[in-house]
Amino acid sequence: MAVPDNRPEDEVADPEREVGELVGKLTAPGELEPAERRRLLGRLAKALSEGAKRARARGAGRGRWLADVFLNIAPRIPIRDLHTLSEHHHGLTGEQLADDLVRTAQKATMTVGAIGGALAAAEFAAPPLLLSAPAQLVAETIVVAAIEVKLLAELHEVYGVRVEGSGAQRAMAFTAAWARQRGIDPLAPTSVTLALGTATKTALRNRLLRTLGRHLTTFGPFLTGAIAGGALNRVATKKLGEAVREDLRIKGPAAPPATPQAEIDPQRRRELDP
Repeated sequence: MAVPDNRPEDEVADPEREVGELVGKLTAPGELEPAERRRLLGRLAKALSEGAKRARARGAGRGRWLADVFLNIAPRIPIRDLHTLSEHHHGLTGEQLADDLVRTAQKATMTVGAIGGALAAAEFAAPPLLLSAPAQLVAETIVVAAIEVKLLAELHEVYGVRVEGSGAQRAMAFTAAWARQRGIDPLAPTSVTLALGTATKTALRNRLLRTLGRHLTTFGPFLTGAIAGGALNRVATKKLGEAVREDLRIKGPAAPPATPQAEIDPQRRRELDP
């Protein structure tokens, strides 16, 4: 007689499932307290370390494993529609809403880079723990990539470029666009159906490895890693935002009129402008 497989503790301990849940929390709208963000990043690093061990046992290369991990968590990235975006950004619309989205994403990736850099600097100062540092860098890479995919997807909402398909298909299409650092062409009917092709997977793997390589600069003593990690992430996110917005201005309908300058909350601008 078969024994029912009721093992909730195994589900909680499943590193692949936990990675998706943690990335979802780290990319959800709203501010996280620094201590909570650091705690979640630590849990994510541990879960990724367990997943990496399994991947090595199967003989998977780091680049392939990293891409597989991201493809698994991409559908969990919370993407807001235009109405929700405007509500969450103090009623802004059009170009000013896009500006605010990019500033928010820059702040988020800069914060992740600073925390990751500080953790790496601490490990640098404690050689016996150095072997745990790569998992921290992978965690930072995954979260930064997720924040940027979220930014890219929500910019499509702002500029009226609708990507058709199921939630999972749209997530793959946005992930493919992030790998190429471009907006999606709404007139290309294969933009979603080819999102999981070999060329796209290769582009994603290469983009993630480049992002991981950028985060290797966080291996520095004292606070140099935190400063480098935050600054490099901020610049890269800004560059992505500019490239995608330029694409979407050409490919999509005209963005709606911007919110009048007088209606912008000055406190909001002070919070986001570094």
